[in-house]
Amino acid sequence: MLAAMPPTPTPTPDPGEPRIRDRGDACPGALRLHSADDGRLARLRLPAGRLTARQVEVLAVAAETLGDGRISITSRGNAELRGLADDCGAGLAELLAGAGLLPSPTHERVRNIVASPAAGLDGLGAADVQLWARELDALLCATPWAAALSGRFLFVLDDGRGDVAGLGGDVTLVAVRGGAALLYVGGRALRVAAADAARAALAAAGAFLTAARQAGTGAWRVRELPEGHEPDVPTALTAAGVPAEPAEPAEPAEPAEPAAVRAHARTLDPTPARKPEPPQAPVPPLPQGPPPPPGPLGSAAVCLLAPLGRLTAAQLRALLPADEVRFTPWRGVVVAGAGPERLPALDAAGLVTRPDSPWVGVSACTGRPGCAKSLADVRADAAPGPVGAAHGLPVHFSGCERRCGHPHGRWTDVLATPGGDYLVDGVPTPRTALPEAVTTARTTTR
Repeated sequence: MLAAMPPTPTPTPDPGEPRIRDRGDACPGALRLHSADDGRLARLRLPAGRLTARQVEVLAVAAETLGDGRISITSRGNAELRGLADDCGAGLAELLAGAGLLPSPTHERVRNIVASPAAGLDGLGAADVQLWARELDALLCATPWAAALSGRFLFVLDDGRGDVAGLGGDVTLVAVRGGAALLYVGGRALRVAAADAARAALAAAGAFLTAARQAGTGAWRVRELPEGHEPDVPTALTAAGVPAEPAEPAEPAEPAEPAAVRAHARTLDPTPARKPEPPQAPVPPLPQGPPPPPGPLGSAAVCLLAPLGRLTAAQLRALLPADEVRFTPWRGVVVAGAGPERLPALDAAGLVTRPDSPWVGVSACTGRPGCAKSLADVRADAAPGPVGAAHGLPVHFSGCERRCGHPHGRWTDVLATPGGDYLVDGVPTPRTALPEAVTTARTTTR
């Protein structure tokens, strides 16, 4: 049930050369644990980050009894348990399966679905994409060939506000008004009915698998496919019985309530194959919007951040009672069924509850002592800056050049060096000068 991670990754190809992968991806899962310096690591996929109240308690129990007492939230809104014993695999699997967290052992690593975490809670957005996520997850787990997807393949479902559309999905759905969705794959976009969104996403994943098999390069993600082997999504949709039409270049894929958002923000062969079509006209740009800030989310939900993306078992339990909990790709939590009156207690529990907190936008990799490759204890060195300072760009502290878990888009890069100091956006910086240097880098236009 357990499998060790290979010691050496596939080398990066030279520019212009297709990436060749001669093995499957080694991403950890809940059943395939990764060996780290602080013990075994389990990564639990949570489609749309969603947890029931019972599942929150089960995760807290797992962290306390099997791990190091904490849960890490990943940049895809998944959960990681660290500090696990070598022989805990069977017990962990039994615990998670009993809580409904392992609906398909063969598909557990491919349930990578990010969805707008505030969908259906604050009155914004063109559709409740959380419902799409549940349907897509059920389809994935019920489809045998979907188990062949890489553990890194990502579905992104944006409700139109643009908070998650830019997170680099292999298959991205964006809700638009009029009961429709725009399906983005490999630089192309098609318009489908909202009722068909989940089936369309699954069909697009099948088109990728067909293209990857024909390319013969072992691609894990759409962007790794060599030129001339683009996924034939239209044919896949036709085979799946999903009507689709090209998205109009002028069709706006914008936040569904732009003014409100600005205020708020502050069968084993999946598809037949055919030759790629000629380049199409420009497609609608992906919407761009900020994530929900810490604080109230509508009248019956709150948004929180976990400092450096880690929650203790006690902090997990502090989220309860809740209708449901949603981990977010910004290493935070949305608690549905919790009103603003809960915020003082959550703040006292050590969670970030205010948009002016110095920890907003600050993230870090595991660092020492958990990661052998790290050159520093980056979590101890992470410097959020002074209270009330302008946040500016996100900042990520990395223990090595892999920069695991870094944000998407523009961000301030803080990289540990062998001498014990850091590079802040490439500028050598003593550890003692990090707070000032990071604040300057985050707020300086580049």
